[in-house]
Amino acid sequence: MTTTHETPVWNPQRPGPMPYHRYRPFHERVHVPVEDRNWPSARIERAPLWVPVDLRDGNQALAEPMDTPRKRRFFDLLVATGFKEIEVGYPSASRTDFGFVRHLVITGAVPDDVTPVVFTPARPDLIDTTFDAIEGLPRAVVHLYIATSPVWREVVLGRGRAEVWRTVREAATRMARNAGRMPSSYVRFQFSPETFNLTEPDFVLELCDGLTELWDASPDRPVTHNFPATVEIATPNVYADQIEYVHRHLARRDAVILSVHPHNDRGTGVACAELAVLAGAQRVEGCLFGNGERTGNVDLVTLALNLHAQGVDPMLDFRDLDAVRATVEHCNRLPVHPRHPYAGALVHTAFSGTHQDAISKGLDHHARVAAKSGVPEGEAPWAVPYLPIDPADVGRSYEAVIRVNSQSGKGGVAYLLRTHAGIDLPPRMRLDFSRIVQEATDDSGREATPKEVYELFRAAYLAEGEVRLAAWSTHPEASGRHRFVCTLETDDRTGDHEGTGTGPLTAFTDALAGAGYTVQVLDIAEQAGVDGDVVAYAECRVDGTTVWGAGRDISPVAASVRAVLCAVNRAAAR
Repeated sequence: MTTTHETPVWNPQRPGPMPYHRYRPFHERVHVPVEDRNWPSARIERAPLWVPVDLRDGNQALAEPMDTPRKRRFFDLLVATGFKEIEVGYPSASRTDFGFVRHLVITGAVPDDVTPVVFTPARPDLIDTTFDAIEGLPRAVVHLYIATSPVWREVVLGRGRAEVWRTVREAATRMARNAGRMPSSYVRFQFSPETFNLTEPDFVLELCDGLTELWDASPDRPVTHNFPATVEIATPNVYADQIEYVHRHLARRDAVILSVHPHNDRGTGVACAELAVLAGAQRVEGCLFGNGERTGNVDLVTLALNLHAQGVDPMLDFRDLDAVRATVEHCNRLPVHPRHPYAGALVHTAFSGTHQDAISKGLDHHARVAAKSGVPEGEAPWAVPYLPIDPADVGRSYEAVIRVNSQSGKGGVAYLLRTHAGIDLPPRMRLDFSRIVQEATDDSGREATPKEVYELFRAAYLAEGEVRLAAWSTHPEASGRHRFVCTLETDDRTGDHEGTGTGPLTAFTDALAGAGYTVQVLDIAEQAGVDGDVVAYAECRVDGTTVWGAGRDISPVAASVRAVLCAVNRAAAR
């Protein structure tokens, strides 16, 4: 994207008052070597190794950090979901973190195919404490970090490049020595040049390649080099360029697991992670639902389900995503936003009338295609408008897909009636009823539940009106015509009436004419009710006004008579 200082005539925006001139663009802060890019044309065809850092990075960002019971509940969730490498804590940071790692050791809570990761800064005493914590674990990754970018070196550490490398080398040597004293454990190493995205690329390679050699990494005992976008500084393509550069130039590449750790400061953490995988990353660190410092770590749930939506196995189990969300909310004591991708309470729902109509038609079409193909709906290829994945894949039912408020249309209202009450309105009747629902929701200013939608239908079409049939009967005659005899009553009068016609309904309308109501039945439809009864729908012209009515009875004729009478009453009420 390029920009100019010339404002086109169609854009009325003018310079704003914010002091943007205080901030330097990324290209003035770090040099990103750009070579022939491969990542723009790459495709993600396999899930990376997902590594949740909720128990460390996410935990340190909580106003109330997790205690051991909450951490254990979270750990068990991560294991059940299918994560195979889990950062379990920062043992030297607090007694709680140290105690939790020891809890995992003592209780034997770590399955054979799961590798815990522990985090340590480059300080000798804290490294020793970290190894004390993992004593007894059959396998572990010890994760060493240090800030490496110029502003951190100058402002925070007060060290030059050579001094940082010396600190890292001494820490890594101590880690190797401690691991050598644990012959019963398989310990691998990880290094993070924190603030990687602001660090000179040649210094990143100097540090990482030096550690790969010092730790004598090999394909069967690889080192993990993890590259954090500790604070996002640029558009995601810049991070992808940085990752592709190290991917191409790291020494002993087959002995290195290239990992990324994007944050979300610019709101592009997911894009950074996906482009980084295109650029060569094999491992992604993040948190469930994006918890973490500032605006959070990259969201592993969104990343995984983005793959799912592209036909790629995420290698995780989110079939009951609401239960996952509930556990994370309990442990973090933070809510997941209702519009959060895939997991939010509202993301698989539609209020807009046009959206509801498309979804309703799409679901019906999906069911027909599945039936024709002879496969279950949950296995059939998915192509439903406005729903990128089948909500059933993540444990949501179709009952919550369409929700009604004042913005809803006839398709959504009809869908709710059909799915919740078994009322399948004729297409031309849907607009009539949707106006009733919209008026009610406009007045209340809130959403209508499926039960309330049915109550509106019942009150509008099934309740007794001004004109009532006190008694009636129909009699076929030898001529093939029908005679309809009835007693009609209103609040102020009662009368007996009789009519004839080619069928019971035309005979009824003839009787109504004798009572002063001119009625023509334009259309009649019937359906089997959910309780063994019949629901009838009648479109009628009553005294020149077209109006719909409905009726319910165990007899199809009686249901149709009630539907015509309903139309008469609805016309009289206008």
